[in-house]
Amino acid sequence: MMTKPNSPEHYIEIHPQWTEELTSLRAMMLDTNMEEAIKWNFPCYHQKGRLVMSIGATKNYVAIWFFHGVFLSDEAQKLYSDEKSKAKGMRQWRFTSLEEIQQDEDLIKAYIYEAMHNSEQGLEVKPQRNTKPVIIPPELQQLFEKKPSTHMAFEKLSKSKQREYANYIAEAKREATKIKRLEKIEPLLLAGKGLNDKYRDC
Repeated sequence: MMTKPNSPEHYIEIHPQWTEELTSLRAMMLDTNMEEAIKWNFPCYHQKGRLVMSIGATKNYVAIWFFHGVFLSDEAQKLYSDEKSKAKGMRQWRFTSLEEIQQDEDLIKAYIYEAMHNSEQGLEVKPQRNTKPVIIPPELQQLFEKKPSTHMAFEKLSKSKQREYANYIAEAKREATKIKRLEKIEPLLLAGKGLNDKYRDC
């Protein structure tokens, strides 16, 4: 089970193989006027309420994630775009050693400050709205028929949150899993909450 970090220091602590690299990248972030917080289990950096970038570690590398990196000039061609990512504007700069970070330190800082400048200018990729109708799986429809109050709570949610719930049930392969998920979502619906609301809070 993955340990959830409760602070940036804790995040670095639970990735001992990348301690020096993460510490170096974090130091550059802390030299700016951005605010630091844990979001989506990563150290993230905000400027005037806008999410600008984050740092993190994978098995093979550490990276800076620029949330609106599509607007960076990237003249040095350091950025990587994950085609599978839903965040189409995100760009990533990967590092596999402390030496790489130290060698490009001035350039990294230039990218950081360009990203901050772009954020101040309001440059961001707006998420595209999904206008397709929400398809209610049979199991969820049966719950609504048995418990109208749950259906009413569902109808009060935004289409995106309705879609999250519908997909959550539809994607379950086994009947037992569907039942377990229905039991999980019912109190959330009655409380007027979205399935992923806890991940949206900074």
